[in-house]
Amino acid sequence: MSELALTAVSLADDRLGRLRRLAIVPAYNEERCVGAVVREIRAVDPGFEILVVDDGSHDATAAVAREHGACVVSLPFNLGIGGAVQTGYRYAHAHGFDVAVQVDGDGQHDPGELHMLLAPLVRGEADMVVGSRFAGGPAYDASFARRLGMRVFARTVSLIVGRRVTDTTSGFRAVNRRGIALFAADYPHDYPEVEAIVLLVKHRFRLEEVPVEMRPRASGRSSITAARSVYYMVKVLLAVFVGLFRKYAVPAEER
Repeated sequence: MSELALTAVSLADDRLGRLRRLAIVPAYNEERCVGAVVREIRAVDPGFEILVVDDGSHDATAAVAREHGACVVSLPFNLGIGGAVQTGYRYAHAHGFDVAVQVDGDGQHDPGELHMLLAPLVRGEADMVVGSRFAGGPAYDASFARRLGMRVFARTVSLIVGRRVTDTTSGFRAVNRRGIALFAADYPHDYPEVEAIVLLVKHRFRLEEVPVEMRPRASGRSSITAARSVYYMVKVLLAVFVGLFRKYAVPAEER
């Protein structure tokens, strides 16, 4: 980590202790990984409260998460990543958290980088911070089809929001109270990461990216094959363009 990055983290640390912070961990059939994710978050920052949203898993995800000390919300059936994440934001909003971070339950996100995401929030420079795989450091290892889709999303969203965005599909994110209220009221459900950025900017919230490294999945494999990558790309782009013309729910804090 650079000297500048270390300074940013240390400045944020002085103020973090005064903020209630929640880690939202969406998980679907992640019994092999979720315990380690909970342990790592707590080791990095014991002040985090951890909510595992068990998205209708068929394995012992919920039980393992509870064994490791996480609070667990078990959905009655699989809603998908958008529904699981919004469940976490609604919990954060209802319980008065100041900041919330998303950490995937498959072990790809490094909790050691959480304070890098939080630093711009704590300094009051952003409402949402996205951990970008393309903002610096080693190149992210992905298939050609996935890299192509990521580039198309990044360029499309950059044009829409009028600023450069490098990683629209990263699920490693942090938001402040305004972001929590926004996403508790309205959050895309199908493939939400890209559209959520557009939603955020439409509400004139501030977005920042910080460089992070993603780790290989601890177990299992992604369901997005080359063929599904093309389908995913077309579907997300349609959702983004439709989203430009629909009315979003307005959080009570913004009325």
